[in-house]
Amino acid sequence: MKLSQYVFSFLMGYFIYSMIEIINRGYTHWTMSLTGGFILAALYAINCRKGMTLMKSSFSGAVLITAAELIVGIFDNLIMHWNVWDYSGMPYNFLGQICLLFSCYWFLLCIPAYYLCRLMRRRFGQ
Repeated sequence: MKLSQYVFSFLMGYFIYSMIEIINRGYTHWTMSLTGGFILAALYAINCRKGMTLMKSSFSGAVLITAAELIVGIFDNLIMHWNVWDYSGMPYNFLGQICLLFSCYWFLLCIPAYYLCRLMRRRFGQ
């Protein structure tokens, strides 16, 4: 894959995730925009692998997003005290940074991401 494909998918993820947060919460944080870009670029790479099905992609994506959310959450919320989000009131949370419900949301969000990645791959001629 070319660097331009990763850059394009990063920018798509950056802007799409930022818009999702702004629509749902009314605001976003710059670290979440960067994380959204990183996630879509990673999902694009995952979805370019042969034999990647929708279910495999969604499960892999949910695990990837949950891991990224934990890492970014520890930095943003626990170390820097920026209080970007707090899941401590949610059941089955870990350190208030990740929780089972949002991991399920990430699985569902990976369904349209799978098709977006396929569309981008076709657009790039692969």
